[in-house]
Amino acid sequence: MSARGRCAKVLPSELNKVCPERGDDPATHPRKMSDFEVVPNLQQSSSSVSKSRRKAHFPAGSNEKENLISWIPENIRKKECTYFVESSQTSDSGRIICECGYLREQHLDDAAKPPIFLGKEWDPSRHIQEMPTDAFGDIRFTGLGQKTGKYVRVSSDTPPRVIYHLMTQHWGLDPPNLLISVTGGAKNFVMKPRLKNIFRQGLVKVAQTTGAWIITGGSHAGVMKQVGEAVRDFILSCSHKEGEIVTIGIATWGTVYNRESLVCPMGGFPAEYVLDEENQGSLSCLDSNHSHFILVDDGTHGRYGVEIPLRTRLEKFISEQTKVKGGVAIKIPIVCVVLEGGPGTLDTIYNAITNGTPCVIVEGSGRVADVIAQVANLPVAKITIALIQKKLSVLFHDTYELFTESKLVEWTKKIQDIVRSRQLLTIFREGKYGQQDVDVAILQALFKASRNQDHFGRENWDHQLKLAVAWNRVDIARSEIFTDDHDWKPSDLHPVMAAALISNKPEFVKLFLEQGVRLKDFVTWDTLVYLYDNLAPSCLFHSKLQKVLLEEREHTAGSKMPRLQMHHVSQVLRELLGCSTQPLYPKPKHTERPRLSIPVPHIKLNVQGSSLRSLYKRSPGRVTFTMDPVRDLLIWAVVQNRKELAEIIWAQSQDCMAAALACSKILKELAKEEEDTDTTDNMLALAEEYEHKAIGVFTDCYRKDEERAQKLLTRVSEAWGKTTCLQLALEAKNMNFVSHGGVQAFLTKVWWGKLSVDNGLWRVITCMLFFPLLYTNLITFSREKRLQPMGCLARLRAFFTAPIVIFLMNILSYFTFLLLFAYVLMVDFQPMPSWREYLIYFWLFSLVCEETRQLLYDPDGLGVVKMASLYIKDFWNKLDICAILVFIAGLTCRLIPSTLYPGRIILSLAFIIFCLRLMHIFTVSKTLGPKIIIVKRMMKDVFFFLFLLAVWVVSFGVAKQAILIHNEERVEWLFRGVVYHSYLTIFGQIPSYIDGVNFNIDQCSPNGTDPYKPKCPETNADNKKPIFPEWLTVILLCLYLLFTNILLLNLLIAMFNYTFQQVQEHTDQIWKFQRHDLIEEYHGRPPAPPPLILLNHLQLLVRRGLLRRPATRHKLKEKLEKNEEAALLSWEMYLKESYLQHQQCQEKQNTEQMIRDIAQRVDVLAELLDLDRVKRTGVVEQRLGSLEDQVHQSAQALRWMMQALRGNGFSSGEDVPPVGSSKALDTKEIDLEGRPEDSQPPFHVLARNLLYPGSHTLRFPVPDEKVPWEVDFPLYDPPAYSADHKDMAVQDPFSLSLESLLKINYNTMDGLIDRQSFHGLYAVQDGLPLNPMGRTGLRGRGRLHCFGPNHALHPVVTRWRRNLDGSIIRKSLKKMLEVLVAQYPLSDVWALPGGSLEPGETLPLKLKWILRREFWPQFQNLLKQGTEVHKGYLDDPRNTDNAWVETVAISVHFDTQNDVEMKRLNSFLQGCDPELCIRWQVLDKRIPLHANHKMLLHKVSTLLGAYY
Repeated sequence: MSARGRCAKVLPSELNKVCPERGDDPATHPRKMSDFEVVPNLQQSSSSVSKSRRKAHFPAGSNEKENLISWIPENIRKKECTYFVESSQTSDSGRIICECGYLREQHLDDAAKPPIFLGKEWDPSRHIQEMPTDAFGDIRFTGLGQKTGKYVRVSSDTPPRVIYHLMTQHWGLDPPNLLISVTGGAKNFVMKPRLKNIFRQGLVKVAQTTGAWIITGGSHAGVMKQVGEAVRDFILSCSHKEGEIVTIGIATWGTVYNRESLVCPMGGFPAEYVLDEENQGSLSCLDSNHSHFILVDDGTHGRYGVEIPLRTRLEKFISEQTKVKGGVAIKIPIVCVVLEGGPGTLDTIYNAITNGTPCVIVEGSGRVADVIAQVANLPVAKITIALIQKKLSVLFHDTYELFTESKLVEWTKKIQDIVRSRQLLTIFREGKYGQQDVDVAILQALFKASRNQDHFGRENWDHQLKLAVAWNRVDIARSEIFTDDHDWKPSDLHPVMAAALISNKPEFVKLFLEQGVRLKDFVTWDTLVYLYDNLAPSCLFHSKLQKVLLEEREHTAGSKMPRLQMHHVSQVLRELLGCSTQPLYPKPKHTERPRLSIPVPHIKLNVQGSSLRSLYKRSPGRVTFTMDPVRDLLIWAVVQNRKELAEIIWAQSQDCMAAALACSKILKELAKEEEDTDTTDNMLALAEEYEHKAIGVFTDCYRKDEERAQKLLTRVSEAWGKTTCLQLALEAKNMNFVSHGGVQAFLTKVWWGKLSVDNGLWRVITCMLFFPLLYTNLITFSREKRLQPMGCLARLRAFFTAPIVIFLMNILSYFTFLLLFAYVLMVDFQPMPSWREYLIYFWLFSLVCEETRQLLYDPDGLGVVKMASLYIKDFWNKLDICAILVFIAGLTCRLIPSTLYPGRIILSLAFIIFCLRLMHIFTVSKTLGPKIIIVKRMMKDVFFFLFLLAVWVVSFGVAKQAILIHNEERVEWLFRGVVYHSYLTIFGQIPSYIDGVNFNIDQCSPNGTDPYKPKCPETNADNKKPIFPEWLTVILLCLYLLFTNILLLNLLIAMFNYTFQQVQEHTDQIWKFQRHDLIEEYHGRPPAPPPLILLNHLQLLVRRGLLRRPATRHKLKEKLEKNEEAALLSWEMYLKESYLQHQQCQEKQNTEQMIRDIAQRVDVLAELLDLDRVKRTGVVEQRLGSLEDQVHQSAQALRWMMQALRGNGFSSGEDVPPVGSSKALDTKEIDLEGRPEDSQPPFHVLARNLLYPGSHTLRFPVPDEKVPWEVDFPLYDPPAYSADHKDMAVQDPFSLSLESLLKINYNTMDGLIDRQSFHGLYAVQDGLPLNPMGRTGLRGRGRLHCFGPNHALHPVVTRWRRNLDGSIIRKSLKKMLEVLVAQYPLSDVWALPGGSLEPGETLPLKLKWILRREFWPQFQNLLKQGTEVHKGYLDDPRNTDNAWVETVAISVHFDTQNDVEMKRLNSFLQGCDPELCIRWQVLDKRIPLHANHKMLLHKVSTLLGAYY
């Protein structure tokens, strides 16, 4: 028995193993699709299966696999034939088969023994039943490497939402941004190599760039094979991450060859599938390059096309879904791409056009695609049956004989309808598009369809822009959206701007800024909160924010996580920028700020419950704008390490130098905490790049104006936490910036104070020692150089307050202190302190006071704790504290008589520390300053080196002590033997007793009793000779010296050498960077040196403590006036633009960039040459065609002349030369490049739609040329349809019996029914009236209630569209109208407030629904006063050959704003039925109404001279 039969038997029991809750056998109790409409386990699986993207394979035994095994059989079914009825046909092997196409053994056991109720005739609706599917899982193509995809066998009646749920929740597919349905020839066909390459590259490009799903038939033939090979080539040429393209094959299960290998009741993980094209016969193999397969089963075998209805429903369902990305919601667009194809492809195109799906036809691919492409640019009137017959004979030359006359008529009608919807049809021509590729054609087709779609207001343009952002195709946005057809207001772009920011699409951000988006208007407080709410969870800044929120929740003891506010962001930013900055976003006084939410239906999703558009639709009084929007966006981009986005925003910044330095600081701090090394490297590289930006801008500023550039360094930036550029550079340790010549010149200027920097150091020292020399010309001042005279007191004050003088005086004071301290320690240290020693104590007290002042000095209001932490971070402050504490400890011991000597020792140690403090003075020296840095770094090297050295010292010392000496109990001598002697051995002091040659027993103590001698080694009791193994101790000593002296010491030297070289390379930068701290210290230090500095401290205490005066800002900060600051920032911004332009020029002149540009130009040139070749080929073909036509005309003329001559007896007819074939072309080749616009169609169009509305009845196809009754149409055999309206009191009979029809009186009043036509008398044939406008393809009255004319009334109520001030709005110099439209219950289409007139009524029933009863008479008066714009036939989809709609359209226009009747009308509209939707809508050609209603609106706008 085949695999099909086996699996059918084993399925119920096997399923019970997987799903124990299932009880009944599905074969015994068949379940209908209605039973599965609820999809019982959808909600459960949605919660249990992760919504994140999954890997391609489920690991064995994983929860995902088990969930899939249980979910699929419960929700997805297959179909089985349950009744074997022998067919007249046989299988390929000649065996008997069932009507379903399967063999007897491939059926269930009960199928051959059917119950009596099944009947004898095979009926699919009765004899095919559903049961749980038995084929799903992973499919692996044998012999093709690791190509693995997903597959499932589904019933043809499966709801699309179940399949979509399977794909997105269980298969882990992200919802698409675009759905590409590729259709065409199912058999292999030949394409031109160039066209094939263009199609393949364009298809995968649009799929990869937009995140699209590609849906095909899934088989390994025809267009499906072309798509598969295109995806394969793309994956092979790209990385794994880039090569993920979702390609879904929807095929018929009954036509898949080798499908038995896919059957597995518990899922195939994986199922091995063999692609065998040689033996497939009439079946087809699955294509190995598709990633997912949906195999549609209707219970039959070998019948193609089963999957088409389900594929259509699934595509329609997906296109109705909404995808939210980056805060913007879009409905998933769908496009149909057509290659080649036959009759089925034509039906697919027709259905797609009918459903409003745009189609891209690839010309040159053959058959149907070429037929449509060649007639697409013709007027519909010229697309005749003869023309289509001619095209088919050329393009379907192999199968042309199969086309019957009725089939030609049907094709003509469908092609006419397809071409009539030009807005949905895009022809891709190789010569036309050239270098643009298929991807541009596909996206342009979508935009073209969207542009021509009916819509209210600017919804259409919003939709297009959201599509472009979702696809990340800025090129399409530039060429298709931002054109002259629509004026974009900057505020309209705010929602998509936020979406582009969140989605990290810098090109779109740049485009929106070019289109006029002002960041000042865009960035509001709520916008920032929204942006930070949507930080990527993997971002380090996001985790830091979450930590802050958790700390706040713990602090407030609340159970709910607090909502993110900007002061939380400010708290994290202050940690990154440093304590020297003030909070960027201060905490508001009120914890909750009022937020306005205005939800907009088509743009959704704010995390806080507010829509994205509502962030910008609020009253101005409630919008909180930020101080510096560019700064806010720049920080948001930088903390996420978004390089391109941050560069675009930085280019918009005004305070650009501070912004660049702040970004550098933030990135460096984040890099310290980032765990991912690649991200850390990127952050550090970006931080360095921003430092270079700051240097570049400052260089240009410094070249222009040194003084203004230096002001930029010290200007207090309110936007960046009241800090300065210089402070930010120092916090970020930007040595390159600080070592810049302009910064150093500024520091030198500060160092010299009011003195001129041209003064020599010896002059300053001389004047410092002999200050009367100040009044000579020995010293010059900066004011004097500017020809500003100075008084004597001013000169004295300016000299002694200069930082360099304060520094020199402090050096002199410190040396004096050290000399006096040394003298007291060595010469004058008495039991009772002398006056010199008291002077030292007083001196030290002044030093302590100065350190206290530095600790408490807080001009920026940071707080004592922050100032203490900043103070402790400085190494020299730590050394000062250590020296002072040691000195105090020594002083305490010194003042106690019993500890006088230990006090002197401690004071000696304090002297050493004070001497080390001298190194800080040398940092001002360019020569010695870097050497101090080298010493500090080498000390770190020594610290780590000691760990290695200690291993060898301790190991050798312990071994030596244990071998030589027995039981040494004295701890001090143990330490000497193990550590001290071993350490000295490294430097050559080898112990004499380590070998027996130099052993002297007098130098040691035999019993270890002498406290001044070490214990003797093990000796002989007789001759007192050592007995330890000398050879072993010598070997150990040699090894010890080898590793320590040679290896470790040389390692230490190498480490020192590396450190020295590393610092030496940056000597200049290091010295320039570290000298700032010294300059800043002495710039804010009191001028008097210790101990006279106490006078300054006393003065400070009086001013701060008694007089309560604020602290004077001694730091290098300067707060400018607003006008001066604005001018300075404008100047900086101007030079920043100059810097950016210079950078662009340098990039263009870069060799690598020039090579890339040349390569790009060569590619473009090659493409143009190739395109020119194609165009020239087309021109040659045109000329040959023209020449052929001329030859044909000449041959016809010659034939006519010869016939005339023969008729006059001039020739006997012998030896007549041939003059051409009679089968030459009769018409010229059609010009395909022009796009003539169709004029108003002469025949009704809507009345000939193939599918009659509200039914499943199909009209007989009627091409345009066969519409008039006068034209002979022998094939015309329309079906009959008349609906039974049970809710109507008056209606004609729905049967077409002659007896019932003879009771009707046509062309007159038939009781209450008016059967008179506005077009005069109409013909009556066989008791049925004939539509005066011609054939419709349907007999009967359809959904209309009367045969003949059905009268209707359509009032067109309009008013002028006005501004708030009452003025009329104009467009294209014409006034704009507003029209009253309604949407009735159970309808999704808007319409004019009118409709069919009931017999004997004067107002339509639909109009009565809208108006209150008391207003009906007044509205009738308005209609009498109105203007009739149309009276006659209305092209309606309900019209038939025997029933049609005729209407009277009356224009009711309110010209003035204060019209009393209009106000009354509005008041009565407000009280109408709540299920109705009424609105005044702007009138233009894209208003979404019925097509025939839009024709009436056009007439009204023409009557009033309004815009349309």
